[in-house]
Amino acid sequence: MINVTVTDTVFELSKHDKAEIDAWVAQYPLEHKRSAVIPALHIAQKANGGWLSEEAMKAVADYLGLPQIQVFEVATFYSMFELSPVGKHKLCVCTNVSCMLNGSDEIVAHLKKRLKINLGETTADNKFTLKEVECLGACVNAPVLQLGHQFHEKLTPEKIDALLAELE
Repeated sequence: MINVTVTDTVFELSKHDKAEIDAWVAQYPLEHKRSAVIPALHIAQKANGGWLSEEAMKAVADYLGLPQIQVFEVATFYSMFELSPVGKHKLCVCTNVSCMLNGSDEIVAHLKKRLKINLGETTADNKFTLKEVECLGACVNAPVLQLGHQFHEKLTPEKIDALLAELE
């Protein structure tokens, strides 16, 4: 079951957000506006502090002229979209086969111990969210973690400690 955090706040796409979405829409035939849903959701997620509220998803649907369910389906399917607030730094750890065989279990255990949270949780200070992801497509350099748009590969507990020190 997918849980979406419901808030009382109103979300509106800014002029800048709409211009970015329009640039994506322009890349597709007019009758295929739905093709811009993923980039539009990325734009809305960024504008909403790193997560997609129900209002943010509705705003995307309204702006693209799509049924809300079509936008909700995409947002709830892909792990790159967050449906509840996340910390300032979202640490996405791959636990798929290649990473698992190369020690992702040890990396996850180390992160859980250092951050004092479990997978899917955020630290009390809202600095870090720890997320398990299925595959980051960097199997040759497993185990792998994604932070923002940057990959950290061939992870060890020491590399994790150095990364966290940079972020703290």
